Amino acid sequence: MNSGKTVMAQLVSYLPAHTFRRCVHKYRGNHKVKTFSCWDQFLCMVFAQLTYRESLRDIETCLRAMDSKLYHMGIHGKVSRSTLADANEERDWRIYAEFAQALIHSARHLYRDEPFCLELDETVYALDSSTIDLCLSLFPWAKFRTTKGAIKLHTLLDLKGNIPVFIEITDGKVHDVNILDVLLPEPGAYYVMDRGYLDFARLHLLNRHHAFFVIRAKSNLQSRRLYSWPVDKTTGLRCDQTIVLTGFYPSKDYPDKLRRVKFFDEEEQRHFIFLTNNFTLSALTIAQLYKSRWQIELFFKWIKQHLRIKAFYGTTENAVKTQIWIAISVYLLVAIVKKQLKLDITLYTFLQILSISLFEKVPILQLLTNTDYNNLILQNDRQLNLFDL
Repeated sequence: MNSGKTVMAQLVSYLPAHTFRRCVHKYRGNHKVKTFSCWDQFLCMVFAQLTYRESLRDIETCLRAMDSKLYHMGIHGKVSRSTLADANEERDWRIYAEFAQALIHSARHLYRDEPFCLELDETVYALDSSTIDLCLSLFPWAKFRTTKGAIKLHTLLDLKGNIPVFIEITDGKVHDVNILDVLLPEPGAYYVMDRGYLDFARLHLLNRHHAFFVIRAKSNLQSRRLYSWPVDKTTGLRCDQTIVLTGFYPSKDYPDKLRRVKFFDEEEQRHFIFLTNNFTLSALTIAQLYKSRWQIELFFKWIKQHLRIKAFYGTTENAVKTQIWIAISVYLLVAIVKKQLKLDITLYTFLQILSISLFEKVPILQLLTNTDYNNLILQNDRQLNLFDL
C-alpha cells in the first residue's frame, strides 16, 4: 500500500544514497556548503530531466510551486536559480560520473539475463560516438571547427539491455579511434565498431588481450587471401576468407591473420565487408553481429530526444558534464526501476508518465499498470479474518 510518498520520492528510494555520499566525500562536494547540498542539486537536476525543464528559472519556478512537498522528496535546501547555477559550475562533475558508474553496475546485474538477438554467452559491446553541437562563443572550451563548437559522447554499449558501460565526454576535435586507447579490453568479449575505429595497431592490441572485434573494412584495404570457405549465398553472404594485410604499415601493425566476410544487404542494396579476429563463429553470425550495432544508434537518438543533453543549463565544461552524467543516471534509474518492477512498457512510455505525475501520491506500480491496489488481497496477510465470507 502507498504510505503517502510522491512518485518522485518513490523513484529516489531506488537510488543508493550511501554510494552517493561516498562519491561526494571523495571529491569534497559539500565542502563549505551550508544549505544546498550535492544531493539537493542532483535531485533538482533529476527533476529537470524527468519533466523536460527548459531553463534554470523554469526549474526554480516549478519546484517552488511545490515547496511543501520538496522535503519529502529529499530536497532540503532552498531552490534558487543562482544557487543551482553555481552548484553546476563549481561542484566536481566526477561526483555524478562516479555515481552513474555505480548505477551502471546495478543495471548490468539486473539485465545480465536479458535475451539477445544472437545466442552468445560472451558479452557483446557496440562502440560509437555522437556529436552534440554547441555555440562556440558560449562554449569556447568545446573546440571543433573554426566557427563551430561541439562535444562528443563516446559510448560503449552493452547490447544486452542497452546499458552504457563506458562513457567519455570530449571536445569535438577528438577522433573516435583515440577512445580505444582508454578502453580496458575484456577478454572474450566482442567489440562491434564502424570504420571510424579502423586502426590496425589498436585492433591488434584487442587481439593480444584475447578480445574479439567486428569492424567494417575500408574500400582501399590491401590484403592477400590465404583461404576461402564455402558460404550459402542465399543468406546474403558472398565470401568468407582468411587474409593477411599487405600494406606496408598495416602489415607491421597487424601481422596476424584476419577474417574477411562479405555480405550483401538486400534491404539497402549494398555490399558490406567485415573484418574480425574470430574464426569460430559462422560468417552469417559475424554479419548479424555488425547489424546489431544499430542499437547504439537508437540509444543516441533516444537520449537526445527524451533527455536534456542538447540544451544546457550552464556554459562551463563542468556544468555541461554534470548535466550529461545526471541525464545518464536518469536513464539508468528508469531502466533499473522498470526491471525491478517487471514493467512491460517501453522506457519512452515510462518517462512520459513520470513527466506529469512526479508529485502524485500514487504507488508507481499502480500508476503504470492501472492496478486497483484498494482491491488487492495480499497473499502473505497474517491477520486473521473475524468473519467467514
